[in-house]
Amino acid sequence: MQLSDEEEDYNLSLSKFESMLKTNKVLFFDSEEFEDIILHYLDMGKANLAKKALKLALEQHPRSTGLKLVQVEMLVYDDKLDQAEKLLNELYAIEPTNEEIYIQQANIFSKRDNHEKAVELLNIALKYTDDYADVYNLMGMEYLFMDNLEMAKESFIKCLEEDFEDQSALYNVVYCFEFLDQNQEAIDYLTKYIDKNPYSEIAWHQIGRLHYGLKEYENAIRAFDYATLIDDEFLGAFMERAKALERLKKYEEAIESYNRTIELDDATSYALLRIGKCYEKLGNKVQALNFFNKTVHEDPLLDKGWIAITDFYVRQNNFQKALFFVNKALAIDNQNRMYWKRYATINKQMNFFEEAEFGYRKAVEFGDYALDTWLFWVDILQFLGEFETCIQTLLQASEYFPEENEVEYRLVGLYFMIQDTTKAKFHLSNALRLNFDNYIILEDLFPVVWTRKMVQNYIAKHKK
Repeated sequence: MQLSDEEEDYNLSLSKFESMLKTNKVLFFDSEEFEDIILHYLDMGKANLAKKALKLALEQHPRSTGLKLVQVEMLVYDDKLDQAEKLLNELYAIEPTNEEIYIQQANIFSKRDNHEKAVELLNIALKYTDDYADVYNLMGMEYLFMDNLEMAKESFIKCLEEDFEDQSALYNVVYCFEFLDQNQEAIDYLTKYIDKNPYSEIAWHQIGRLHYGLKEYENAIRAFDYATLIDDEFLGAFMERAKALERLKKYEEAIESYNRTIELDDATSYALLRIGKCYEKLGNKVQALNFFNKTVHEDPLLDKGWIAITDFYVRQNNFQKALFFVNKALAIDNQNRMYWKRYATINKQMNFFEEAEFGYRKAVEFGDYALDTWLFWVDILQFLGEFETCIQTLLQASEYFPEENEVEYRLVGLYFMIQDTTKAKFHLSNALRLNFDNYIILEDLFPVVWTRKMVQNYIAKHKK
């Protein structure tokens, strides 16, 4: 690719400067060359080289406003805000109509979390600048810091009106629309944007994402198709397209799209997992298992991979294999509540009740507070005859589910089992109030309690 004259001059200046540093010979550069060199090193994160260049620059051009503004930028970068402010005041006395002075002042106020003042200064910069897009973009960022999404959105839109190719502003506009829950308005805006800039793959991709969020999968796929036609290596668009196809149950096309992402980049565990899921939906169990195995090989820490392969064997009623893989997963991460819940469920299916109880206990210990987890755990404890532990566990569960009839009915049965009639009646009253018809839980789980005349009379009385 042939470089422009400007790029050639820029590269020549850099080479010349670096050669000077190696030989210790002092060469002359004009002030604009120095500005480009300093900003290049700042962009590269090479602050020491930028400072060296600035020192030499100011020695050669001590009166250059442009270089002094670069000096301000470096002082701000180093959080030397007072020094930067002092230098800006000096520059203001010389060039009060230089927009860069107001931009840097705004940057200082922004660093001090005074974003309102920063916006005020950027509005002054608008009076003197030729680069409106840059100032509107900075203004949009200040409004984002203030959580004023409407004003941020307006600023980024104005930025795009000045420079429709500013991709960061385009992303930020969409972010504002989405944050404000204005997805349809975002689609309308992007549609108008595309009328002026039809070859913007970013805009097409964003429209696709928004349609996907609205569950308009056909429209999403159409937009992703345009994005990939404009850029046939747009990995994100192929990935989103595959997800939309999967939603429409077009699994073979989804697999093609996921495979395209693998061609463009190294295989990701997510793509491999989704391909496995698609093959499973198509009934191709061999390929599904193949891709689930590839998923856990690619990323052993991805819990969704281990869960997919474990659940696959559970659906085949092959509990031995399912247990083998969930144990492998637990060997990698023994604090994963989803692994422990599956460990418990599988052991329960195999009638290994003590192991199942241990699994549910660990699942709760590591943060699984779902109602069914508590109830499965308690029902196994009851089967094992651990009535007191059952009660303590249910009381713990009731802190998360204070108005849950399934918890209350179990407490009724357990309190009757340990002969605590007062508490049993209290919880029976609660349970019947919460869901009268669910008293069948007592009949199913506590048949001995159910046959008691006291219980039957209490229910009959409540029914009246």
